[in-house]
Amino acid sequence: MLIESLQTSGIAALYGVLDSDHSRWGRDLFGVRILGDDDLLPDLVNRGVNCFVVGLGAAGDNWPRQRLFELGLSYGLKPLTVMHPTAICSKWAKIGSGSQLFPGCIINVGAVIGINVIVNSGAIVEHDCQIGNHVHVATGARLASTVRVGDRAHVGVGATIRQCITIGEDAIVGAGAVLVKDVPPRTVVAGTPARPLRKVKGELGL
Repeated sequence: MLIESLQTSGIAALYGVLDSDHSRWGRDLFGVRILGDDDLLPDLVNRGVNCFVVGLGAAGDNWPRQRLFELGLSYGLKPLTVMHPTAICSKWAKIGSGSQLFPGCIINVGAVIGINVIVNSGAIVEHDCQIGNHVHVATGARLASTVRVGDRAHVGVGATIRQCITIGEDAIVGAGAVLVKDVPPRTVVAGTPARPLRKVKGELGL
């Protein structure tokens, strides 16, 4: 979907894809050649490549996306902000660099989207929401007005978030959850209404 969004928006010419899976090198991915892994970055910069997108999705842990984003920046590359032609974004919303707005998503007036955020297909981010950096708002999720989402949080497929709710950094809201209370940082919640299940383990050593 990211490749199609880039192709249909026409914001940049696609030079190639980097993938750590050696078995995929040399193949085409939707018309774009898989060149090799991230070790090629210095050579690509020397060839004149000057921008990048993070092609890694996330199903809860957004630290890998953040690390790839920072890797691209470390080589002086510009992060592209990608918006599929069918996405709807208010001119009064603010979209951070490197963010990706996929088909049919809606970003309404006054919303602020951080850097390297995915707003996936059909998701709704209502007016005056504030979405932190490296967040994934998954397919069909619905955020009512003035919701606040912390850095690297994940809002699962089809989740519904009531207005004025705060979701802490690194938190995970399960698929289909209905959220009526704030979520502390690094907490997994699920259900209708959503209830805490456990603390997040991993990058932060918790």
